[in-house]
Formats: sequence, C-alpha cells, structure tokens
Amino acid sequence: MLSLTLATYLVSDHDAAMTFFVDALGFSVREDETRPNGSRWVVVGPEDGPGLRLAVAAATDPLGRQAGDGVGFFLRTDDFASQYARMVAAGVRFLEEPRYEAYGTVVVFADPDGQRWDLIQPAAPAAL
Repeated sequence: MLSLTLATYLVSDHDAAMTFFVDALGFSVREDETRPNGSRWVVVGPEDGPGLRLAVAAATDPLGRQAGDGVGFFLRTDDFASQYARMVAAGVRFLEEPRYEAYGTVVVFADPDGQRWDLIQPAAPAAL
C-alpha cells in the first residue's frame, strides 16, 4: 500500500507563507528548522490528524501559477461557515463569493503568491 504524505509547496517568502498557513488556514507547524547548509525546512499541515502535509520551500526562480489559471489546491471542511468566517477575519483574499453547487459549498481564494485554492464543504449525501 502507498500513501501520499508530503508535497513541496513553493513560496516566495517563508514568513508570509507561515502567516497564511497558520493564521489564515489554521494549519499547525509540524517542523521548522534551519539546516546546516542554511536552508530552512518547514512542514505544515491541518491540525487534526493524518493527511497530506506541505513542505513549504522558498522558490529559487520566480513563481508561476502552479496550476495555471485553475485551482491547484483543495481544502475540505465539514463546517464551511465557520472556516470561511475565520479566513475572512484573517484577511484571506477571496476571488469570489461562496457559491452552492451540486457537489457542495465552495469558494476560491488565493495564497500570498496568488496560487488558487478551493475551500469546499461537500454536499451531504441524499437520504435514502
């Protein structure tokens, strides 16, 4: 069995990224250390339980849009209203108003470097 546990997430500024991930998204810092070569190793992830974590790395070249013009990252919640309110209060830049689709409640937002994310609460399964 395989599982995906860590993915590199490129940023232009570690400190701005940490503010975004911790204060705006509510992630926890799992690791933050300076290595002997002077590079910084930072890992963040959702506070509750296992799942994919992000190794936040300073880009050495100018950042492009990692997903082109689309959304590249999807943040799932079971309480859209409270997460959205917390993110608004933290100053997250939303690119639209929340919308209700057949698959759930969703809104697109951007990180400090302009990478697009979805905040989504999947629709409840239909009752039988």
